[in-house]
Amino acid sequence: MSGRTRLTLCAWAATLLAAGALVPLVEGVGWLVQAALLLGAQSGVGALARRVPLARSLTLACQVLVTLVLLTLVFARDHALAGVVPGPGAVMRLGELLVAGGEDIGTYAIPAPLTDGIRLMMLGGVVLIGLLVDALAVTFRSAAPAGLPLLALYSVAAGLSDGGASWPWFLLAASGYLLLLLAEGKDRLSQWGRVFGGASRSSGGLADGLTGAGGGTSPVRTGRRIGVLTLGIALAVPLALPTLDSGLLSGDGPVRGKGSGGGTISAVNPLVSLQNNLNQPENREVMTYRSNIQDPQSMYLRILSLDEFNGSEWRSSTRRLTDVPDRLPQPNGLSGDVAVSEIRTNISASRSYQQTYLPLPYPASEVRVGGRWRYEPEGRTLVGDDGQTTRGARYEVGSLVVEPTAEQLAAAGPPSEQLAAEYTKVPDSLPSVVAETAKKITEGSGNAYEQAVKLQDWFTSDGGFTYDTTVTSGTGSQAIARFLRDKEGFCVHFSFSMAAMARTLGIPARVAVGFTPGTVKADGATSVGLRDAHAWPELYFEGVGWTRFEPTPSRGTAPEYTQPQVPTDDTSDPAQPSADTSEAPTEAPTTDSSCPPQLRQEGGCGPSESAGAAPPTDRGTPAGTVLLVVLGVALALSLPLAPLLWRTRTRNRRLGSAGRTPADAADRTLAAWREVTDTAWDHGIAPDESLTPRKAAARIVRLGRLDTSAAEAVHRLAGAVEQVLYAPQPRPASGLTEDALAVRAGLGASAGRGARLRAMFLPRSSVRVVWAVADRRTALVERWVNRPGHGRWTARLRRLSRQHG
Repeated sequence: MSGRTRLTLCAWAATLLAAGALVPLVEGVGWLVQAALLLGAQSGVGALARRVPLARSLTLACQVLVTLVLLTLVFARDHALAGVVPGPGAVMRLGELLVAGGEDIGTYAIPAPLTDGIRLMMLGGVVLIGLLVDALAVTFRSAAPAGLPLLALYSVAAGLSDGGASWPWFLLAASGYLLLLLAEGKDRLSQWGRVFGGASRSSGGLADGLTGAGGGTSPVRTGRRIGVLTLGIALAVPLALPTLDSGLLSGDGPVRGKGSGGGTISAVNPLVSLQNNLNQPENREVMTYRSNIQDPQSMYLRILSLDEFNGSEWRSSTRRLTDVPDRLPQPNGLSGDVAVSEIRTNISASRSYQQTYLPLPYPASEVRVGGRWRYEPEGRTLVGDDGQTTRGARYEVGSLVVEPTAEQLAAAGPPSEQLAAEYTKVPDSLPSVVAETAKKITEGSGNAYEQAVKLQDWFTSDGGFTYDTTVTSGTGSQAIARFLRDKEGFCVHFSFSMAAMARTLGIPARVAVGFTPGTVKADGATSVGLRDAHAWPELYFEGVGWTRFEPTPSRGTAPEYTQPQVPTDDTSDPAQPSADTSEAPTEAPTTDSSCPPQLRQEGGCGPSESAGAAPPTDRGTPAGTVLLVVLGVALALSLPLAPLLWRTRTRNRRLGSAGRTPADAADRTLAAWREVTDTAWDHGIAPDESLTPRKAAARIVRLGRLDTSAAEAVHRLAGAVEQVLYAPQPRPASGLTEDALAVRAGLGASAGRGARLRAMFLPRSSVRVVWAVADRRTALVERWVNRPGHGRWTARLRRLSRQHG
């Protein structure tokens, strides 16, 4: 195995070992296998390009092109030209995935689910680091600086994982870097032999000098010292990075609070950084809707529920998905004794809002939406399949308005053993003060309903809590205790704490995440913005099902069944939806049903003539941004084709006819011969300037295995060149262009497919461009140095420097 091949393999292994530090950030390790394959293809292309050999810039361009094609094949095959070529559609798809990945990074806790967006960012980041390492260590033959991108990769992983990238991952990354340094040292030694360090002053004498034990410093020793220094930096840098607890990159949401100990929770937040949304200076619209609900203030749009609490985070359980049924089943636990009515809602999501879960009123009974969606029965949620998101979605929802009375909730029986075991589970790490506080607050309650109402009232009014979106205390086990002590937080803290306290009382509880009802606009539609992002607890009562509570002060509205009321017997056929249930979706809700009475009295509702959901005000990605992306991709694609374009232009210029004088005829002959020699060079026959034209022609015929017609064409061109170079009065030759093209066709016919493709797209003779640039640079430097007056100014500057010195 050659030294450069060994170095290429070590660069590949070092990048892959450093990428292992990213494993704790996401669920599963399948992406690492994909990264290994992509890195292998990228390194293989670099090795082939260096073997040609190509210029260093062309080697990098080939690797970038192949990497882009592979990423397109993996993530945007359906949008690519011929399934491989990254055209505008594929570029837009990759851009959408990157945007979605950025949102998912702020959405999910560590370890995050491996969505397509996150997977693209992970693979793209690793192959980018791999390209830098391969370029520095192999292409530019400098392995020591290659440790910097490896260090960046590990440091980012260590800073984000908050200890997840522990010392085993560090040892793997460090081993990869040291392996790279040792491979480079061995490669350098193989070129120069053993390093003679001079005679040693020890008893070993000359022998020690030969082995490197004397005063000389071998490259291997230098590499080891650089390695130790770099590894020391790698240990120090993560300590200086701030710990990010609520998402992969975002500092939003629950992060480590004051006080000692851990207990912070990185909540699964499908609203893309809930706390950050609540603190946005502009309440950017994410969706609009129209509904015929009688009480708009109870129109919560629910995304999903977080039903698993492990002490460090609340998250959604992994459950089986099914196809979306035409009619969703009856909600779990809902009996026929509870008053129910059905409403219709038309929703339009903004193109800037991309979420895997579909926001729905709860409990939905029917959903009409286009795209690829799946149904999760336990949480009654719709989940996007195969990259499906809410971006620009327009859909219609039929949902139930469940109106239990306080008497019905108070009379609810015990839940099933299976449901109680799952939804009353609390971690052993939950401090006893949480259960003690819950028991103290609900003392004297006669049933679970009274306990739940007392918990809600304590958070909203009796407990002295303050709503504050800038608080950074978490909602994990110890952090819940801190929140109960400090009494400052926002919806995440209130909902998670009430759910945990309800579970300690034996009440099944989970946390729902979604949006509050939003703001009614003048045209009768309701606008939902970023600041409407919200979280609330859902408690289970047998006979009623999962029931919303609102413990967050100044946010949302407390349900009517949690407020003091006198139960009435005025319920109409509670077993079925009310008479205003419609079999077909309404064109648009009436103004009376969608506008609050106060706003209607002021004349602010206006007519509601448009059917369906109001179009969102968000205009999506600006056209200028799309144009810049397309131009950037076109430029990136044109770079690898630059050798082909240059070679075609050069061939046309050489073989074109220009001028009729004898001097022009001589130039055409020499240009045609230069084209033939470059064509042979492109097919692997390097030019030999020491040979005469006749011997050079014989060499091209022999090595190129040319047929008779092509061989005769070469010899005719060689004879014409000899006439130009040596004859006193050269005779003008004819048919130069035809002979040159015949030689090109003969070389292509005798070469294999790989050689022909390489001669076309990666011609060896394109190195003349580099030579020409270097010559031009040298000429410019000489012209600058030899310009009139340059010596006088140089002498004056030297005198000034001596005076100031």
